[in-house]
Amino acid sequence: MFQNTLNTTLTAAQAKSLESAQTIATLTVQSAEAIAEINYDAAKEVVSAAQAQSAKLIQLKDPKEALQMFDAETAKEAAAHVVGYQNKVNKVLRKNSKEVASLIDSAIDDSQADLKKFIKEATAQAPAGSEAFVSAFNTTFDAMLKSFEQARATSQDAFVNFEKTVDSAMSSFQGQVAPATKSRKQIAA
Repeated sequence: MFQNTLNTTLTAAQAKSLESAQTIATLTVQSAEAIAEINYDAAKEVVSAAQAQSAKLIQLKDPKEALQMFDAETAKEAAAHVVGYQNKVNKVLRKNSKEVASLIDSAIDDSQADLKKFIKEATAQAPAGSEAFVSAFNTTFDAMLKSFEQARATSQDAFVNFEKTVDSAMSSFQGQVAPATKSRKQIAA
């Protein structure tokens, strides 16, 4: 009887794990599609802007006019487009990150509930005189339940660190854009 309970519990746990893995894979594909769409839109904008600038350059007669086309305001606009692009990608990554974190929390909660149910069923079927075994069994599974909380804490830390890394990268890039814009102003002057 115990073996049947164990088999049923393990089968259900494996099915839930497979379902979670499929959901995470779907989220990953959706994120990749969203980022590909952002990249496609950005590429269209770049090509369109390049064509417009090329058409203007061809019509110029004085080389000084070409330098005036690439002033500080143009650099600011280009930087704003890049920052906008990064913000869109960042939004997709954060959304996916939060959904995966939520799935992990849900999977941990489900696993804990399944384990508690399994422990209750297994100890209820224990024969008389096996109290020492039941006590050791409960102690082992209590420790296992605590490891679920450690896994939850670790996954939450990983997602917080991921967001900090993304924020740091965004800040670093935006910090580099401002000096580049200032340099363009100095060159134009």
